[in-house]
Amino acid sequence: MDTEAVVEFLGNVPLLQRLPSSSFKKIAELVKLKHYEKGDYVVREGEVGDGIYFVWEGEAEVSGSVNADEENRLEYQLKRYDYFGHGTPTSVHVADIIALTKLTCLVLPHEHCTLLQSKSIWSADKAPEATALVESILHLEPIEALAAASKTVDSLKIVHSLHSYFLMVGDFNIPIIYQVNRLRDGRNFATRRVDAIQKGNIIFTLLASFQKEEEGFDHQEARMPSVPAADVLLSLDELRELRLVDPRLPMSYRKKVATTKFVPWPIEIRFCEPNTKTNQSKSDPSLRYWVRAKGKLSDDQALHRCVVAFASDLIFSGVSLNPHRRKGFKLASLSLDHSMWFHRHVRADDWLLFVIVSPTACATRGFVSGQIYSSKGELVVSVTQEALLRMARPPDPPAVSKL
Repeated sequence: MDTEAVVEFLGNVPLLQRLPSSSFKKIAELVKLKHYEKGDYVVREGEVGDGIYFVWEGEAEVSGSVNADEENRLEYQLKRYDYFGHGTPTSVHVADIIALTKLTCLVLPHEHCTLLQSKSIWSADKAPEATALVESILHLEPIEALAAASKTVDSLKIVHSLHSYFLMVGDFNIPIIYQVNRLRDGRNFATRRVDAIQKGNIIFTLLASFQKEEEGFDHQEARMPSVPAADVLLSLDELRELRLVDPRLPMSYRKKVATTKFVPWPIEIRFCEPNTKTNQSKSDPSLRYWVRAKGKLSDDQALHRCVVAFASDLIFSGVSLNPHRRKGFKLASLSLDHSMWFHRHVRADDWLLFVIVSPTACATRGFVSGQIYSSKGELVVSVTQEALLRMARPPDPPAVSKL
């Protein structure tokens, strides 16, 4: 087969568009050509398969998809430039792939699938341990505001609760001034209000209370749910790679994920119940996942609480959208307020279980509450948030000249 034609073909495969062009030639030299007749099984559910399959010519269909119906049947038909399969010999196919016409596929064998992995900021030459993690993540208004407030309180007092309000939409391209107001400095408690100011306007305000540690009463009625241990679950990066080639997901969704710039978080997340839902699939208003900071943090408890505050806001309010998702679903979402209570000491670089539920959404507002447990089952943090949920308005049509 003409290597140049294969290289050109590979350059049009959405899964590969995140790779440097130098990778295409290497892959082109390693792929194998496979032919199938109409009605042939390319792979069967439960089989390992030969690697990653790229449709060179013809069409195939994902058989028995749990998400397929007559309305979106075309989403599960595979044609030129589409792909499916697994990069590891230990993973089995989750659905049958059947040729609808004469079919030709390029197959990249398992042993060469590492060529599909692009470098991230965490696998680059600079090790994550060499990066000041707190500098990487303290860039959001509530977190930067909490860090600013913590620096004005004596080191024996640590934040035990915070309440924040998002007043106006900010501009990431303009610096923000954080103005800390010392409301109270007592023997055991201190209170701070932080206003985030941009263009002379207060766009965000935070009220935080700090307490010196004391011995006191201790009980816990809340019980950590039984979930798989974090170590046996897929990381967010691994899960994303699997979803890119999962034929049970709509091809349009997989292409969008493959071509969207992916910037890894400095936070590691492992979902307790991975599924084949997309952001256009209806699901229950609840979520459970393990979370921890990447890299090792110092023993500064103020730092750990700032990191947990950052992690708590990543996916939180979106859970209230789950029952309302559907095909073509587009939403404008804005946080209105965010509150946290730190009950016990917490280490953000150890695994923490985040249990989220959205009990209600009404009148354009979605409400979520969450409990964060240590791996030992201690309830360390409680969180609530309310967000503005609205259907996105279509863009205004371009102006037409009257000349």
